[in-house]
Amino acid sequence: MSKVKYYYDPDTLSYRKIEAKKTTRFRNISLFVLGSFMFGLLGLIFLLNTNLINTPKELSLQREVKNYELQFELLNKKMGQMEQVLANIEERDNNIYRLYFEANPIPEEQRRAGFGGVNRYNALEGFNNSEMIIATSKRLDIIQKQMVIQSKSLDEITKLAGEKEKLLASIPAIQPITNKELTRMASGYGWRSDPFTKARKMHWGMDFTAPKGTPVYASGDGKISRADNNSSGYGKHIRIEHGYGYMSLYGHLSQYNVKPGQKVKRGDLIGFVGSTGRSQAPHLHYEVWKDDQRTNPINFYYGSLTAEEFENMLKLANQENQSLD
Repeated sequence: MSKVKYYYDPDTLSYRKIEAKKTTRFRNISLFVLGSFMFGLLGLIFLLNTNLINTPKELSLQREVKNYELQFELLNKKMGQMEQVLANIEERDNNIYRLYFEANPIPEEQRRAGFGGVNRYNALEGFNNSEMIIATSKRLDIIQKQMVIQSKSLDEITKLAGEKEKLLASIPAIQPITNKELTRMASGYGWRSDPFTKARKMHWGMDFTAPKGTPVYASGDGKISRADNNSSGYGKHIRIEHGYGYMSLYGHLSQYNVKPGQKVKRGDLIGFVGSTGRSQAPHLHYEVWKDDQRTNPINFYYGSLTAEEFENMLKLANQENQSLD
């Protein structure tokens, strides 16, 4: 209840009641209403921008945001684990797999490269957690790129492994006559005495003494390029093209067990020992060619001989005796 105000009237020597003017009363009411409105508006703005009062929907959205932040945190931990596993695979890839198969290691800057050019994350900007979302997205994109690079590298390693396996199977790596059927190794690769002229000349292969009809085996995978007696001195002979620059020759045979164009595997029976052509006695003359150059066959017997057998053969092969062809 508003207070009643008085004033002293000297004319009447008495107190008179102050009557408020209508304009003054209207002004006061208007100021009160306007002040109340401004106060209420400022209070509303303050409340809307603080967490003092939240609607149920706002509370629900806040819980969702907290949950998303937690999920992002868990996602980053999982990505950290993925990066560790991927780094381990990359290390083995560069230092073991690619090294073994003679492939160049993938540079670190290529594996860790980001994405340049147009800002691919501009759609994620302008939010409260934009920095966290963009950082996580970038990290995930880099991991995906690393996985693609590693996947392509492993595809290359798989291909190289297949080629390596094929190469190892193709190299003429076993003795063409088994030890149990072998009488002796008569002559090795090098300068020897010719059995017919007695002159010292280069012997381009190894001679294995064995009875006529002894089986002769392919020393590596390949394709029969020749099986004939049209080459001077070799008599009936077989040539196998192994690929990768390798060729093996089997001379002085009594008969063939293969024909030109036929594919053979290491250890397949291809013919039989004889004494055809320029030969003094039944034996197998065996040669290995690499890139159209004759090479010492003894360097390739890692697939069929023990260390003791190889050492014994090496001693016999180094003796400058008389060859049989």
